[in-house]
This record gives sequence, structure tokens and C-alpha cells, in this order.
Amino acid sequence: MAAILKESVGTQAIGLAQQFGALVAAMDYDDLPPEAVHWAKVGILDTAGVTVAGAREPCAALLTKALTPASGPSALFGLRGRVRALDAAMINGTASHALDFDDCNNTMGGHPSAPVLPALFALADEARVDGKKFVAAYVAGFELETKIAMSVNFHHYMKGWHPTATLGVFGAAAACARLLDLDAAQTAVAVALAASSAAGIKANFGTMTKPFHIGRCASEGLLAAKMAQAGYTANAARVFEHEQGFFEVYNGAGNYDAQRGIDAWASPLDIVRPGIAIKQYPCCGSTHPAVDVAIELSHAHKFREEDIAEVNIWTHQRRLKHTNRPDPNSELDAKFSVQYVVARALLDASVTLAHFEDKAYMDARVRRLLPRVKAAPYGDAQFSPDNHFGGEVQVRLRDGRVLSGKTEQPAGRTSDNPLSARALRDKFAHCATPALGEAKVNAAYDAIQQIETLDDVRAIGALLSLD
Repeated sequence: MAAILKESVGTQAIGLAQQFGALVAAMDYDDLPPEAVHWAKVGILDTAGVTVAGAREPCAALLTKALTPASGPSALFGLRGRVRALDAAMINGTASHALDFDDCNNTMGGHPSAPVLPALFALADEARVDGKKFVAAYVAGFELETKIAMSVNFHHYMKGWHPTATLGVFGAAAACARLLDLDAAQTAVAVALAASSAAGIKANFGTMTKPFHIGRCASEGLLAAKMAQAGYTANAARVFEHEQGFFEVYNGAGNYDAQRGIDAWASPLDIVRPGIAIKQYPCCGSTHPAVDVAIELSHAHKFREEDIAEVNIWTHQRRLKHTNRPDPNSELDAKFSVQYVVARALLDASVTLAHFEDKAYMDARVRRLLPRVKAAPYGDAQFSPDNHFGGEVQVRLRDGRVLSGKTEQPAGRTSDNPLSARALRDKFAHCATPALGEAKVNAAYDAIQQIETLDDVRAIGALLSLD
């Protein structure tokens, strides 16, 4: 597939945005391997569920109030009413990331589907789009954002950018360009426009602004595609390579590999390998290795808070940088506290949506335990230096026993270590049923599983809304 797509670039494409534009414009459903279609369905299902669940979170509700969205054709997932596509992309995009329960990707260092799918669904509500075209557009956006990530990570990630937003805006623009049937030159302009919308810093993690990053980039990615379609101009020839372009401004000299993403295009598709990481817990994915271990220990030993003398956690230093929060002070802050989620996992043998609602972070048992929970980066003696996804937890009990466990990576982290089909369906139902009811949830699940047979993707949006 990579060779077929690269042939379409030709000799006239000079800049990286132009090359990416040609590759995205050439993406066709009939060229996708079956594995890509399978994983696209997984990403669509998971994103749909968490968006419905996040629709009533304060960050989405307050955004809707401030935005005063205009009436239009696009559905709001989990809610009543239809608004214009740009507003729907922003609101649904924010809702998709509100619970921090949406999928991840190792190459991106972030969440690949949340910036792309809300924009695509909003756009698809404007005119009839069949399922095959929708899937191809999603895969194209996913591929572009992850291949740009390949050129800039992990310096980009460590510097403090929020890759889900700074890179996701390119994915949204590319996906929408593909859905609109833009040609290679127009798609390159959409990508270049998106470069001026790339924003989001990790300083705002643990607040409502983090999910807003995603709503904003979904909307601006959609807008970039529409502007390119209308004839807008942008520096498609040099937007990445310019001395004041994306690479130099966001990463700086010597901290990127401009050609790497192009060279790796569709070899394999990133949605296939390393693939989509599906979250089992509604909190920062960087905490999940330790949560997996803590839950396993809890099932085996039935901990009581008063029996625990000390807990030690080791995760990768890159992940600890934004999850070392020993005293979380809000529900959102608790989602990024490895100390809180491990304490929850040890005491409750689970980490669920309820643990981040109604001041659950103030649970008396957890607050008493938190001062005894320590987090540190792991060393080469614990995990291979190239493993960024390991986790180890050690529990020292007051009776002198020391219990410990470790994992190389959390379950579901890559396509080689997937969650079961049943687990995926259960998560979707858990997220969506309270808002939609069982009948709609079952119908939506079936529609997504057969999306390639749909003549009109609006059928899915209708099932995911309350209209």
C-alpha cells in the first residue's frame, strides 16, 4: 500500500505539506488492509462511547454555554439539538476527551481519535457520506498525525506540548480534507493552515482546558479543510521546513527528523501497528501500568488502608513528569495523580468513572493513605531502557510483608496486546447506556460494526444523540 500511495506524490511535490497532501488525497478504502478497517471500527466505537459519556461533564456544558452554538445539521452526541458543524466539532471534541477515557497511540504520545472523529462526524452530518469513505478519511487523518509525530517526538512531548492537540489538528484537517474529496494541492493547503492552529501546553493538564484543547483542534482542523476547499492560501511549500516553520518553532534545530514521517508512511499504517491503545480506566494513560499492577495485587490480597505501611510506584520518568501529583485537589487533577489512582486500585480493586465524580478524590480512606504513597521513575535495572510503558508497584504492610508486581505494558496498549471484543463492547455500553438507553446503544454498536455497509453515516450520529 505504501508504494501505491507514494507513487501519487510524483516529482512536483516539494514541501512536506505537499507530499502529505498527495498521500492523504490518495487514501482510498479499497487500498486499506482488513486490519486497518478492524481497528478503525474499534476507534470509532470507543470514541463514540466516551464522547456520549463526556457530554454532560462541566467542561463540555460550560463550553456550550459560552459558545452559544448556532443551529445547524450536526448532532451533539449524548444530547439533544443540532448545531453547525464547526460548533459540533468543538463541543463533541471537548466531550470526547472530558473523561480522559479515549484511546491513545504510542507514536503520537497522545490520543489519536478524539481530534479526528468529532470533526468527521460533524462534517458527515452536512451531506450524505457512505461508511467506506468515512473510514478511509479517519485512517488518513490518523496516519498523518502519527507520522508527523514520528518526526517530532519525543522531544515535542517532553518539551511540554500536548501532542493530542498540536498534532491532532493536522489529523483533523487531513481527515476532513479527504472526506471533502479535496485534491492533493487543496489538502496540502489544509495541512499548512492547520500548522497555524497547532496549540496546547501540558501546564493545563488536570483542568477543563485539556479537553478543550481537543475540541478546539477538531473544530479548527475542520475549518482548515473548508477554507482550503474555498480557495484559501497557505505556505504549503514550506510550512514545516521554513526557518520559522512548525519544526523549528515547536521543536527547534536538531530536535526533529523532517523526513522520517514521509519515509514511514503506511509502512505499516499506524492504526494497525503499534495501533490504538484502548483505555480500561478513565484517567491519564501514563498511570495505567501501575493501575494494572495495583488491581492485580488488590484482588490477590484484599488490602485495607490501615494495614498498609507504604506504597512505592515506579513508572517511566517521561510519564511521571505530569502524573506525580501526591495531593490532588479536584476530580480532574485526580485523573493525573498516579498516587491517587494507585491508592484507589489497591483499596477498591478498580478505577472507575465514579472515582472522579462528586469529590470522590476526598474519600477519607484514600486521603489517609496518600501520604504513604510514593512515586519515582524506574531505572534500567527494572525495565529495558527502550520500554516507556512499564510499571511496578510495591506494597509494604505493617506486619512486615512486602508485596510487589510489575508489568511491561498495560493491557490494550498496542494492537499486539488488545482488549477482547467483549471488553470493548462492555466499555461502550458502560459509557453510553446511561444517556442513550440500551436499545439505542445496541443499535449504535451494530451500525459501527457494519459501518462499511452504510450508505449514510448520519445513521450513526442519529443513534448517538437524543434527537
